[in-house]
Order: sequence, then structure tokens, then C-alpha cells
Amino acid sequence: MAKKVALMQGNEACAHGAMYAGCTFFGGYPITPSTEVAEVLSNELPKVGGKFIQMEDEIAAMASVLGASLTGAKVLTATSGPGVSLKQELIGYACIAEIPCVIINVMRGGPSTGMPTGPGQSDVQQAKWGTHGDHATIALVPASVQEIFTETVRAFNLAEKYRMPVQVLYDEIVGHMRERIEFPEAGELEVINRTLPSVPPEQYKPYDTSFGDVPPLAAFGSGYRFHVTGLNKAQDGFPTTKAEYVDAEERRQVRKVEGEVARVQIESNEEYLTEDAEVLVFAYGSTSRSARYAVNELRKEGIKAGLFRPITLWPFPEKRISALGKQVKAIIVPEMNLGQMNLEVERVVKGSCPVISIGRVDGEPLNPGQIIAQVKEVK
Repeated sequence: MAKKVALMQGNEACAHGAMYAGCTFFGGYPITPSTEVAEVLSNELPKVGGKFIQMEDEIAAMASVLGASLTGAKVLTATSGPGVSLKQELIGYACIAEIPCVIINVMRGGPSTGMPTGPGQSDVQQAKWGTHGDHATIALVPASVQEIFTETVRAFNLAEKYRMPVQVLYDEIVGHMRERIEFPEAGELEVINRTLPSVPPEQYKPYDTSFGDVPPLAAFGSGYRFHVTGLNKAQDGFPTTKAEYVDAEERRQVRKVEGEVARVQIESNEEYLTEDAEVLVFAYGSTSRSARYAVNELRKEGIKAGLFRPITLWPFPEKRISALGKQVKAIIVPEMNLGQMNLEVERVVKGSCPVISIGRVDGEPLNPGQIIAQVKEVK
């Protein structure tokens, strides 16, 4: 049987990917250029018994999804950079309380209101460091309409598996462009649900590490009663200031994502013509589309260029970038900001080769010609 195909906008694909993953609650507030995600889900969620609610602001939207998640729902909110800024306190709450949720950030220019209808990639460090305190971060950066669908599904899987917020970052270009999308059949893509407790309610502890770095999560209303707080807490969920408990909790929450085993399961990257590359282009999101075209054109001229495209931006692919830094003569980092991920590449490469930033913040996309010219300068 032929699969269903459609010409679909990126934001629409995001909404349908959420539905495929089992999303049953959306709490949000309209903001350009992400509003179509909410529009689609306002129509689709009620059809499957799900709930859609438009809150009075972005802070309330984030609060609503956390409350819904604690009742057992798979939850989503969608916004852009200014909205993520407003959500940061509650994103931190989701981190420390280990509440699964997915946050879509359709990036635009900034800071502040910036250029609402233009593309940007200036929220990539915000995704990692926007909320205060030491915490783990998972952020995905799809580059096509099809990939927005599949990475939204994967975001839900990661949120549920690791009990934490997961951000999906794509920019206005991919969010509003229309491309052919092929819908996977039910069961074709893996769908993960959170681990539920296997002990009776009277024995349940919401942060019981005897089950591993990711404790099972009961749902409010299912017969389990437990305490949730933004304070450091013991395994029973109640606050503690005991140094050994606080230290162990902080380290566990980072380790569950940054540990070697977890990184293998979370990291996803695409490499294109990197085997013999002498100059590497590190690019993500819509900019990687220009970068791929540039690499093809450079190869026609006999210049051995290659592309590394992170699909998981956080955790950062440190080992692979470190290895490639020892192989190539230079790494070019084009991005629609003033060098945010360029700094991360520099940190990992540690001087093995020059790392050169191409930054653009005028509301226009980076074009292949800019990348080609920079590669030729360092060849």
C-alpha cells in the first residue's frame, strides 16, 4: 500500500509529528513564526480526545504543560525566542523536577522582539544555558519538513525516556516552507512511553535511584501521591539541604544525558563527504541546506570539502568534532547568529585547526556563495 504523502509546511509537520508520538495536550500562546503548530493542534487534538488550551501568556503556557505532564499526558508547547525567554523559570523547574515535556522553538531574529518574520539561529546557546543552574539539555535541530516530523517524534521519545524537557529548534525558513512529506505508518517509527512504577503506591518514591538514573514516574490521579518541588530533594520528593543528597542529585541529572551510554542513544548527526575532507563545514538547520549545496559545488572544482550536520545539537557531538578537527585543515561554521556554535566547535577542537565563523543576522538566510568564498580563502 502506498504511503500517504502531502505538500506540507514545517510547522504543520511538527503538529502531525506530535500527534504520531501520542501527544494529548498542548498549552501555548500565539507567536510568529510558530503559530501554525498551535492552529493545527487546536483542530486535531480534540478529534482524539486530547486537550488544547491557549493560555494568557507564555509563562502560563509552560505551567500548563508541566501540570498536564504530571497527570500522565504527553505534552507540547510551541513558541519562538521571546516566548522561550519567558518560559525559562519553568523550564528550570521541569529540569529539577524531571517532568517530561517538548518545547518547539521556531527561531527568529533577536534580541527582544527583533525581526518576527525573519529567520535566525540565535537561540542555540539559550537552549543550553537559558535557565540557571547546572542541568542537562537535549535540543534537536531538524533541517527539512520531513525531518521536523521525525525529530518531533524523537523529541517526545527522549522526553519520556529521560524524564526531562526536550527542545526542538528550527528556524522560520523551515517552519514556513512547504515540502513533500511522506507519513510513516503507525508503528513504523518507535514511540516510547515513560516508565511507570512497579511498586504499590505506599512504597513509591518519585526520585528513587535504585531503579537507575531515570526513576519511574507515576501519574497524579492514578492512585499515587507524591511531592513535586523546585527545591533540591531526597528520593521521596521532599526538600533537603543535605550536601551529599544535593550533590548526588545534581550529578545524576546531568549524567543521565551526558554519560557515554546516554550520548550514544541521544546523539544524531549526518556526515556528507567527510571521509577525505580537507575543509569541513559545520552547519545545522536551514543553513545546512546551503552548506550541502556549497560542498557539492566545491567538489566540482576539486576542493575536498565536507559537511558535518548535527541533528542533536545538545549534547554537543564532542568526540566526533574533536576527531574531525585533527583531520581537516580548517572548519567553517556558517550560522544565522554571530558565532554561537562556532565557539563550541573552537572549544572542542582545542586548536587542532582554525575554526572560522560566518555569521549573518540581517534577517536573510546564509547562501552557498558565502560559504564557498570562505572555504576558498582557507583552502
